[in-house]
Amino acid sequence: MVLSRIYLDGPLSRHELTQLTSLSPASVSTLVAEFLEEGLVEEAGSVESDGGRPRVLLRQSPGFGHVIGVDVGETRVSVELFDMAMAALAKAEYPIERATLTPDRMTAHVLAGIGAVVAQAGVDAARVLGIGVAVPGVVDQGEDGLVHAQSLGWEGLPLRAMLREEISMPIHIDNGAKTLGQAEMWFGAGRGAQHAVIALVGSGVGASVVADGVSYLGARSSAGEWGHTTIVYGGRLCRCGARGCLEAYVGAEGILDRFREANRGRAASGVDEESAIGNLLAEADAGSSRAAQVVLTETAGYLGAGIATLINLFNPERIILGGWAGLALGGRHLPQIRAAAAEHALRRPFEQVSIELCRLGPDAVALGAATLPVAKLLANGGRPQR
Repeated sequence: MVLSRIYLDGPLSRHELTQLTSLSPASVSTLVAEFLEEGLVEEAGSVESDGGRPRVLLRQSPGFGHVIGVDVGETRVSVELFDMAMAALAKAEYPIERATLTPDRMTAHVLAGIGAVVAQAGVDAARVLGIGVAVPGVVDQGEDGLVHAQSLGWEGLPLRAMLREEISMPIHIDNGAKTLGQAEMWFGAGRGAQHAVIALVGSGVGASVVADGVSYLGARSSAGEWGHTTIVYGGRLCRCGARGCLEAYVGAEGILDRFREANRGRAASGVDEESAIGNLLAEADAGSSRAAQVVLTETAGYLGAGIATLINLFNPERIILGGWAGLALGGRHLPQIRAAAAEHALRRPFEQVSIELCRLGPDAVALGAATLPVAKLLANGGRPQR
């Protein structure tokens, strides 16, 4: 508890830690002395006290170790290495096409990226406390780390077991929307909120639901599959095989498919989904494509209606829109998205919620993945996992 407060709320003085944890001053001093000796925390200046000696501030020690975050997206695999202050030290990216994202190719990119960032940063691999891997789909938090990504054809993929064949570092796996949610709750737009939903809109669509400050997982960790809630009965065919899913309308693939249909069969220009969505937004802003304007206006409406469902179901105090497509859409159309949410949500819960953009940018999923081994370290009271 003391270490978590220093890490998440520091720099803090021993006096502040006593107030935050309700522990005795002696207990806090004893624990802090151990943390300082082990290199988990360090002194970070001092502040004046009320009539006494200045109070020494404490913060996490960036050099205690390193963590790696992996974002297995549907357009690229990104691997980043961080110090304990979550400063990014190295990054490796591997663009992919969804059709080529086989389990073997994905794990090859992950392993290559781990080796690349360790070499770039010049760190000792033995000082890496763990690796967090964010994936699309549902993750079974058992020994093998089974991944169920229906849209990719992964059914019970034993990802942790596959990676353990090649590396000995502790491996943590979770859904990408949930790692995005943890990053924003720890360091971004979610700080201070107890009830929030962090929405990820990219190639796929998902959400992280936080209730009473705790991520809601459901019976088997699949809570938050917001993209596969039905928004149009009998509507467009989704990649999951159902019809009318929100993802089929606001996910990047769905947006580009709808544009092609509205544009008389001509696809959006771009080398990948991200550049194609960017070109659509630019054309709509310039007024050079009526089809782009119509499709993006409709997309803002669909997204707002989907957010209204989250408001009615969970009554959050904040809804935070992220993911590369969510940030691109929200950057230009957030007022329209809010207006559509107001139209479809119950009036009272809508008045109680703020709708805003993620603050940590497009790399937030990898950052959130890197917090998984940090969370384990904090839960273990500073004892590294072996």
